[in-house]
Amino acid sequence: MSRGRPLPGAAALLVAPLLLVALSGCSDDPNSIAAQAKSGNRQGYISGDGNIETIAVGDRKKPVALTGTTLDAKEWSSQEAVGKVAVLNLWASWCPPCETEAPDLKKAAETLTAGDKPVVFMGINYRDNPDSGRATAARWGIPFPSLDDPSGRTILSLQGKVTSPPTTLVLDRQGRIAARVSGAVTTSTLTGLVDDVLAEQ
Repeated sequence: MSRGRPLPGAAALLVAPLLLVALSGCSDDPNSIAAQAKSGNRQGYISGDGNIETIAVGDRKKPVALTGTTLDAKEWSSQEAVGKVAVLNLWASWCPPCETEAPDLKKAAETLTAGDKPVVFMGINYRDNPDSGRATAARWGIPFPSLDDPSGRTILSLQGKVTSPPTTLVLDRQGRIAARVSGAVTTSTLTGLVDDVLAEQ
């Protein structure tokens, strides 16, 4: 008779509760990879949860230095937006929450750029191809241009505030990041954030 070896039945009794806890944890979280895989839509894709971050004027870092070429082959630099409040939206044709937020983003852009408000919008088409980006922007009715970023390198200039689409940044008149929405943005949230930055002295 051997000694020091746990009985197979005892080992199973010890492991089973742990497996049950692990599996129940996955099934309860609608944002887990397991839950998304079960949905059959964009397996494994995880986006932000709509968390809003505002940065006090005194805590803002140096101005963003963003340059690139738009999907329409035009050069653009964030320097062109200095003196205005700029909205940067990271999106992709393969990103389901980006499509969800598109109507709200469109309405916010049309509202905020109406009249004489000093506001400019620029999208960043992330890890996509230009043809897909152009077709998708047209289908979603996005009324502003987007930088072409097939390599995903553009976000490196955004001071660690952007990791995945959709993410929206609001830059103050000096080009500094004043607010961020991680995940799909709503019209009321975005217009409120921009109006707050516009009101700064």
